[in-house]
Amino acid sequence: MRTLLTRAAAIFLLAAVSAAAPAEKLDLMPVPSSVILTEGTFRVDEDFSVAAVGGTGVRASRGASRFMARLAGRTGLFLKQDFLSLEGDGENAAFIYKYGRLGDLTPGEDESYAITISPDRVLLVARTDLGVLHGFETLLQLLASDRGGYYFPCVQVGDSPRFAWRGLLIDCARHFMPVEVIKRNLDGLAAVKMNVFHWHLTDYQGFRVESRIFPRLHERGSDGSYYTQAQVRDVIAYATDRGIRVMPEFDIPGHSTSWFAAYPEFAAGPGPYRVERRFGIMDPAFDPSNPAVYGFFDRFFGEMASLFPDPYLHIGGDENNGRQWDENPDIQAFKKANRIFDNQALQAYFNGRILEILRKYGRRMVGWDEILEPGLPKDIVIQSWRGPKALADAARQGYAAILSHGYYVDLCQPAAFHYGNDPLPSNGGLSAEALPFVLGGEATMWSELVSPETIDSRIWPRTAAIAERLWSPAEVRDAGDMYRRLEAVALELEELGLTHYKNQEMMLRRLAGGEDVAALKSLVDVVEPLEQYKRHSQGVDYSVLSPLTRLVDAAQPESRTARLFDAAVTAFLRTRDRKSADELRGHLRRWQSQAEALKPVLARSPALAEVEPLSRGLASAAAVGLEALDVLSAKTVRGQDWVREKSRILTRIRQPQAHAELAVIISIERLVTAAGRKS
Repeated sequence: MRTLLTRAAAIFLLAAVSAAAPAEKLDLMPVPSSVILTEGTFRVDEDFSVAAVGGTGVRASRGASRFMARLAGRTGLFLKQDFLSLEGDGENAAFIYKYGRLGDLTPGEDESYAITISPDRVLLVARTDLGVLHGFETLLQLLASDRGGYYFPCVQVGDSPRFAWRGLLIDCARHFMPVEVIKRNLDGLAAVKMNVFHWHLTDYQGFRVESRIFPRLHERGSDGSYYTQAQVRDVIAYATDRGIRVMPEFDIPGHSTSWFAAYPEFAAGPGPYRVERRFGIMDPAFDPSNPAVYGFFDRFFGEMASLFPDPYLHIGGDENNGRQWDENPDIQAFKKANRIFDNQALQAYFNGRILEILRKYGRRMVGWDEILEPGLPKDIVIQSWRGPKALADAARQGYAAILSHGYYVDLCQPAAFHYGNDPLPSNGGLSAEALPFVLGGEATMWSELVSPETIDSRIWPRTAAIAERLWSPAEVRDAGDMYRRLEAVALELEELGLTHYKNQEMMLRRLAGGEDVAALKSLVDVVEPLEQYKRHSQGVDYSVLSPLTRLVDAAQPESRTARLFDAAVTAFLRTRDRKSADELRGHLRRWQSQAEALKPVLARSPALAEVEPLSRGLASAAAVGLEALDVLSAKTVRGQDWVREKSRILTRIRQPQAHAELAVIISIERLVTAAGRKS
């Protein structure tokens, strides 16, 4: 058995990266480096058992226990194995896993693994226990079924990540997210092989972590919603068990009002201060000329370094508008005395002082791309939110860098948009010497417009597409196949307690004031929230107290129904066959009829009054679509006057309503255009 394990490790862990065989038959996400399907299946029954060979780590053993629990949950099998030991001879186990050592939670650690499935055995080998955890997730994605029961296809997988840093930021400062929200999203990260949880803990609207040295910070800066140090340690232990690093962010010198609610003497302006209720870029900032500020941060970061073991600590550093600095005569005198000629240089001075403190406590500083100024030491990490150019500039200068531009999942953009963004685009122009400085990327979930009830729907399943971009080989690019696999993974994520699909109907029942939400569901399925920051310009001044319970909040960021309808339009325009036409006609008639069915619901629910124009618009657009479809099915052509008239109708319907828009209008416009064009 030992010979078999060693040979498998040699063959697959050291294999060249290649998409070797029809992995498109499998619903794997991220796509592994190498997948080779072989003949046969491994049947899973109640005798299925797992054993470790050689490994003695608790993390892998706990991972194996979770694997078995999820396997039982998916299959309904009463698995007979009732105890998983840390060690075992493995001779009688159906599933054997082996690894060489415990992995360190640092960027660049070996996370590779190899899987060999034959008709009589499942074999997982890795160099570290981190690779074993990733292998468990791949095996669960490989699980399939037929009339004979459940099985794993016989396959050989060799896999390792393209980038070392694959993360998700969750902003818990603007809207506080309870520990259970964090934990279920950690499970989601592990399922798609992401390995960094970036915990945004402070901002204008809240200071969210207990400080025992400076307790006023959380007492006055949190409205009572903060994480105790015991909770922080619990989250870190939970993440560590799943191979995920936890990097805290304390945003300074700007984005800092919540600090000054407790300690106004450290601010550059006179105040008074309280936590902000609204969103945007505010003036408050720390005073870089005040020596007491650095004594305060020395003690604070010393405390946080003892709480957060990760070697990286994020200081923010973004969007400081400098107004308080400009208006403070003491700061102006300090700049003049120290030959600091502008606010950028003043922030670089501040960052340098903070860097000295972090180094004292063995921490490496991470900041948003604004912190990159000439003269900063090379051991800082730049997180690019403003664009690939900032990332490339940092890498060319020898700074480690991670990309978040293009991965802002709070902006409600399609999965394909995120999927098309790459930390190393083919036209990036980086030299071979600069490439290793690009560590990877992070999805970012800013929380202005999410609550614990809706945050999962904004993160998942689209973040799985980002996970694939950061893990899989660069040549894995097929967005259509990505969507196929994303649908399968989205359902699998639900078993982890994620609520990205589940909460929608609950929200609709509450809005409708009853259980019959069929008509409302027909509408919300083709509605998308306004992309990017457009919701903030719709005549409502959002704040931390605003309700996030409306139809726009229940809508998915990307309408699956609209995407499938558009694919059906493409198929029909290519073939003009009756089956495709009937499929489109079924959608359009359902959308046409929802307006009448929704009237009694709207009548009894004032909260839904704002969506009546959306409902009416969808019915009108569907009528236009049906007319165009009849023209196309009859193989006739309408004149351009007709096309212009229908286009004007659709353009009017496309206008935002209730902070949302109808995602199917563009596809109906395609039918109209085709109806006015000769074949």
